[in-house]
Amino acid sequence: MYFSKVSLRPDAVKSKDFWNVATGPYQIHSMIWDLFSDSGERERDFLYRVDYSRGKPVIMIVSAREPLYSGNLWNVEIKPYNPQVPEGKKLGFSLRANPVVTKTVPEAKGVKKKRYKHDVVMDAKRRIIDEYGDKSQLPPVSEIVQQEGFRWLSSRSGRLGFNIEDGQVRADAYNQVNFMQGKKNRKVSLSTIDFTGVLTVDDSEKFLETLGNGVGPAKGFGCGLMLVRPL
Repeated sequence: MYFSKVSLRPDAVKSKDFWNVATGPYQIHSMIWDLFSDSGERERDFLYRVDYSRGKPVIMIVSAREPLYSGNLWNVEIKPYNPQVPEGKKLGFSLRANPVVTKTVPEAKGVKKKRYKHDVVMDAKRRIIDEYGDKSQLPPVSEIVQQEGFRWLSSRSGRLGFNIEDGQVRADAYNQVNFMQGKKNRKVSLSTIDFTGVLTVDDSEKFLETLGNGVGPAKGFGCGLMLVRPL
């Protein structure tokens, strides 16, 4: 695997080309896909995360192939990525994910049952309102994000090769994102939560797959990349 850091060149912020590219999540998404478009038959084999420093995007990428770039807007730093993750090792981690739960609408006469994905925070709010009949019992959003975010990640951690403990993981920076995708202007809506904390590797092979394959849905839109560091 490869780890790449993509940042804006100092003189590029004055370029009209930059402002044409970096106008929103989908435009940055398209730019990152272009780094791996050496073949029209390619499927996505990379994960990425976009953060901002002084208003400028900084992109971290983990990929099976080296990104290719020959333009003059971005500085692309690439290095081999071969993390050592023995079982029992504790690591600091950072993850931006799209935590959702799947709900099934029962099959009705003449209508097939349907499955929908719901943001875990909004789903928890609906449950509480349904239980009490109004919004008066809703806790602060930050509490819902922490509780439901931790529950979501913890429930998946075993099959991803690690475990986490309550009190050692922070879930915050809940953000709802809406943008238009592609030539058909399809509306995309997703919510993200940022996780930071400590994990313990349970299964080295599974965890290495997690670092390469990501966590949760919306990986094509900057979610799922788990960044780790030794403690």
